[in-house]
Amino acid sequence: MSQSRINELRRKMQAANFDALILTNIPHIRYLTGFTGDTAVLVIARTKNNLFVDFRFADQSRREAKGASVTVTKTDCYSGLKDMALLKTPNLRVGFSGTFVPVTLRDRIATMIPAALLVNADAVLADLAWEKDSEELASIKRAAAIADTAYERILSIVRPGVGENELAAELEYQMTMLGSEKPAFETIVASGYRAAMPHGVASRKRLAKGDFVTFDFGATVGGSVCDITRTVVVGKATSRHKKIYGIVLKAQLAGIRRVKAGIGGKDVDKACRDIITKAGFGKQFGHGTGHGIGICIHMGPRVSQLSADKLKPGNVITIEPGIYVPGWGGVRIEDDVLVTRSGGLVLNKAPKNLLEL
Repeated sequence: MSQSRINELRRKMQAANFDALILTNIPHIRYLTGFTGDTAVLVIARTKNNLFVDFRFADQSRREAKGASVTVTKTDCYSGLKDMALLKTPNLRVGFSGTFVPVTLRDRIATMIPAALLVNADAVLADLAWEKDSEELASIKRAAAIADTAYERILSIVRPGVGENELAAELEYQMTMLGSEKPAFETIVASGYRAAMPHGVASRKRLAKGDFVTFDFGATVGGSVCDITRTVVVGKATSRHKKIYGIVLKAQLAGIRRVKAGIGGKDVDKACRDIITKAGFGKQFGHGTGHGIGICIHMGPRVSQLSADKLKPGNVITIEPGIYVPGWGGVRIEDDVLVTRSGGLVLNKAPKNLLEL
């Protein structure tokens, strides 16, 4: 798949009148070449590609990298740019990612290729890997299956007195044992009043009877990630638990039903948000409904009130509305959804009925 992905990027690069692209973002580099190291520079030119790595990755890069020649630099991987003959061509139009390259690194690259014109190429790179190929989809589906199984395995230890951090550790351990390369992001386990914190990563707080507990986590397979959220109750659910959970679930299912190629991300957000707002909790749903996933945990297309993105076949997006009541708790329910021409296909299988544990 590496060569076809590079060819597609090169087509966009040439259409935008770039002679070369310099890529430093590791997920992009892995997506395009298969190289799994954590430091490298990839140059995509009109007729050739070069991957620069330092000594630490010499053997690894030669075993893994496809679609690019490997150069092992004497110092750090950026130093190879100044010796690449192509980049010495006067007035060469060379693109870089303004999103991932800080100003100091951009200035350093500029000093290494002084004859070239260095231009922000975010417009060319903006939708890279948004539409999944068969290899990516297989990886995301496998990651989702791992996350589902790991979640079901840890439910038996959800009880009063267990620490959020203990549950997070067990969840990550189970995902690793099932084949995940690493957690897709820092695992969120937020209970009781902390469940009102949308990004309340696991703390030492211990679960108590009557707590909502939100689990937001993901596995990584083949460099692609999944992202799932489930919320449970410790002990018996009260009428308030059931009411708020029911509103969020209704909103989430409505959002999923709205997913279809050609629909705006803004429209999917509205399908969820209207239900929560009508129920009187609009102010307690302050984030977007979702985002794309794949080689990164947050990528396009966006699913929010501000999104201008249209969904396309092959996008994989999250649908994750929530209600958060400060000082009491909150609920979020999230699935990964594959966009098709006929609708949305939910990739997660973990139960979404309100579990009383």
